Amino acid sequence: MTIRTMPHRTDGRRLAERGRSARLVRDALGLLQSKWCVDVLLALGDGQRRYHELLAELAPISEKVLTQTLRAMERDGLIARRVHAEVPPRVEYALTPLGATMATPMKVLASWSLANGKRVDEARDRFDVRRAASSSPRAA
Repeated sequence: MTIRTMPHRTDGRRLAERGRSARLVRDALGLLQSKWCVDVLLALGDGQRRYHELLAELAPISEKVLTQTLRAMERDGLIARRVHAEVPPRVEYALTPLGATMATPMKVLASWSLANGKRVDEARDRFDVRRAASSSPRAA
């Protein structure tokens, strides 16, 4: 006797929730996709900075790339830009409360990277060796 199980009504809901969660995680990771975003978050985690302080601290970043990174992060709500009415104008950048919430997940990711970075490098090396061996011409 074969017993057929009927799909649970929650399966569709579970799949939809998983898809939604995956999209939200991708969106969150997308906030950090810029090469310099993590560096800016770490620098501002120590307190507000003026533009040229960030530029010096993040060397060898170019002025153009720093400006683009800061604008993107401001747009995402991670940092705030404050212009002081002085001559010459003084501009300071600081983490917003939203940007400060990135500290915990970044620390977790950093811990994971420190604990597993060598294993990832070793896995990549093994893969590259296997790949090179399988693509090299065979001796006759």
